[in-house]
Amino acid sequence: MHSCLEGIRLVVFDLDGTLIDSVPDLAAAVDVMLIERELAPAGAALVRDWVGNGSRKLVERALRYATGNVPDEKTLNAAHSAFLDHYARAPHTRTRVYPGVKEALTALKQRDLILVLVTNKPHAFIDPILDVLGLSGYFELTLGGDSLAQKKPDPAPLLHMANRFGVPCEQCLMIGDSRHDMEAGKRAGFRTLAVPYGYNHGEPIIDSKPDLIVESLKELV
Repeated sequence: MHSCLEGIRLVVFDLDGTLIDSVPDLAAAVDVMLIERELAPAGAALVRDWVGNGSRKLVERALRYATGNVPDEKTLNAAHSAFLDHYARAPHTRTRVYPGVKEALTALKQRDLILVLVTNKPHAFIDPILDVLGLSGYFELTLGGDSLAQKKPDPAPLLHMANRFGVPCEQCLMIGDSRHDMEAGKRAGFRTLAVPYGYNHGEPIIDSKPDLIVESLKELV
């Protein structure tokens, strides 16, 4: 077992950009939403930098890019609803599990660590994606961006997990790909581990000062 897991009992994983590359499906739904409004599609490269703060913020960023203006509440609500409808039809068609993820999850599960998932993605999409990609059996509990009143980078979802399983924060590890994951982990008093291959708004994850960076989660086994 990797030294970063010494003394750890509970591991919190982010989803998008950490375990799975979901941008192709997210971008497809964003682009259909934009095209319906007679706006230019954004494409996967831009969407990759917009992911991380939940679906509503993703849609807001797409509209700001396409129109050059901050959308009003009515416009944003309608566009967000359309995006969710389109994404729900195909949330895992092009989405793939990153190399080394299943090996790491299997090894950690076999060592009796408590594995949970905290994502800012709406909760309704979590189970269908995990099921199709063969990841559903690893996690004791999952939280989406709409599961609690707060979402990452607020530490509340992480603290909820620690309290739910009765594990002191110093025995918990947050694994993610973005500054929001690292901020949430640090504010919760968790150890933090980052992967550099995900979505972090175009910023190097090292700037968020995680306790450790691994090139692949397979390094944990």
